[in-house]
Amino acid sequence: MPENLRSQVVTQGVQRAPNRAMLRAVGFTDDDFTKPIVGLANGYSTITPCNLGLNDLAKRAEAGLTTAGAMAQMFGTITISDGISMGTEGMKYSLVSREVIADSIETACNGQSMDGVLAIGGCDKNMPGAMIAIARMNIPAIFVYGGTIKPGHLDGEDLTVVSAFEAVGKHSAGKIDDAKLKAVELNACPGAGSCGGMFTANTMSSAFEAMGMSLPYSSTMAAEDVEKADSAEKSAFVLVEAIRQQILPRHILTRKAFENAIAVIMAVGGSTNSVLHLLGIAHAAGVALSIDDFETIRAKVPVLCDLKPSGRYVTVNLHRAGGIPQVMKMLLVHDLLHGDALTISGQTIAEVLADVPDQPPADQDVIRPWDNPVYAQGHLAILKGNLATEGSVAKITGVKNPQITGPARVFESEEACLDAILAGKINSGDVIVVRYEGPKGGPGMREMLAPTSAIIGAGLGDSVGLITDGRFSGGTYGMVVGHVAPEAAVGGAIALVQEGDMITIDAHQRSLQLNVSDQELEQRRASWQPPKPRYTTGVLAKYATLVSSSSVGAVTDLDLD
Repeated sequence: MPENLRSQVVTQGVQRAPNRAMLRAVGFTDDDFTKPIVGLANGYSTITPCNLGLNDLAKRAEAGLTTAGAMAQMFGTITISDGISMGTEGMKYSLVSREVIADSIETACNGQSMDGVLAIGGCDKNMPGAMIAIARMNIPAIFVYGGTIKPGHLDGEDLTVVSAFEAVGKHSAGKIDDAKLKAVELNACPGAGSCGGMFTANTMSSAFEAMGMSLPYSSTMAAEDVEKADSAEKSAFVLVEAIRQQILPRHILTRKAFENAIAVIMAVGGSTNSVLHLLGIAHAAGVALSIDDFETIRAKVPVLCDLKPSGRYVTVNLHRAGGIPQVMKMLLVHDLLHGDALTISGQTIAEVLADVPDQPPADQDVIRPWDNPVYAQGHLAILKGNLATEGSVAKITGVKNPQITGPARVFESEEACLDAILAGKINSGDVIVVRYEGPKGGPGMREMLAPTSAIIGAGLGDSVGLITDGRFSGGTYGMVVGHVAPEAAVGGAIALVQEGDMITIDAHQRSLQLNVSDQELEQRRASWQPPKPRYTTGVLAKYATLVSSSSVGAVTDLDLD
């Protein structure tokens, strides 16, 4: 065993006897004190189908760690189900939970001097939360994804949770009746696993596989399939070897790894939230990454996969077509992936992909051939302008013409916006502005899946724009722009927009512009007053005090010195 194993503090010297006594109470014997102590961060809960199957995976991983010669120490961490909290005040806690998860894993592992950690997560914030902790601690680590949900089925159509949100909009627009709405609700989510399209959970699992922090093919496996449990156990063996070899996260989480992750996210049509999360992980890892890097890579990488929310297929279809390794091999062949980047197995990306075909299987159309992509360039555009001097994120897949100039319809909250949409008060050509929903202003940067799904359901997806300093669900698509920074709560220009102002969203020019003179904006700014904090105690108050701009990842430990 390496001489620098942190768990040796419990084996050396008479003064460690009390520590050994405590560990004997949980099952350690004399021989066990020479083994690496590995944390098993288990995000299991019954609060969401995303995390419902995690305990079974944790037990398989625990067995693997034991067989591989390590002492597994299992502990729990929280989750917030975005799909359940969506559209409620509770959604403000979702992004906050990323920090709670990161802090809890760091606290448990460093507090107990663990030699490594195997983190298991399902719902959206489990993954970036775990990876932020892993990057901070820099002890050998691997991430095990809980797996995707299988699609629901109704009338010959694959359903996801987003189908239920969109059905609400269709129902309000009179396009479906009560019975059809209920049928969608009953069939959308058939079992355990994270939301089934290329939404945030599957996007981040794909990113982690691309970065080398998870095993090949593991990011697209279905939660309920046997191969997912087998992969969890195999991950344990790989981690123990990484501990022996002292392969550390910061050996893997390099600038090249982040560029690989961004390229894969663009190729699969991933979530806008990936921008926020990769910036946060990069900060924790000490890697220089900016919001502009996403735009640079977007311009070079085509969208290769026809996946929901804007496409036809779900993640289990991608898995059957060759999964993330197939997408990565295509990018590698076309010099859009760093093949020399390291993975947790000790292999390089190129070595991992050596036996993967250069082209996708001919008998499927989930992964398009290189010369026939879904889109010639990536789908996550970084827009700037006088409305977003620090930047904003637009998801432009599924939009016929990602350009609009229209009158502002201003709302101070998500709830007010949704009420107007469902009441039929939003018209073709309008540009909806939802503000004071940013990291500080919300606080917590709520996702706007309910309003955007209602817009799609009402048939306005190609003719109504929506901008917000909040976020969007990975299930969102349409002419929408999120993460507008600076946010309204700190005096960003989005706070100065008035009802009827003309706003231009132009993804082609990567521009977000309020068509008001600089002089008028300065006059408005002079009379603007910051709002009183919505929370003055508790976790949301602490978060609002500490959180940074979304343009740098909405982290809570920026420049604390």
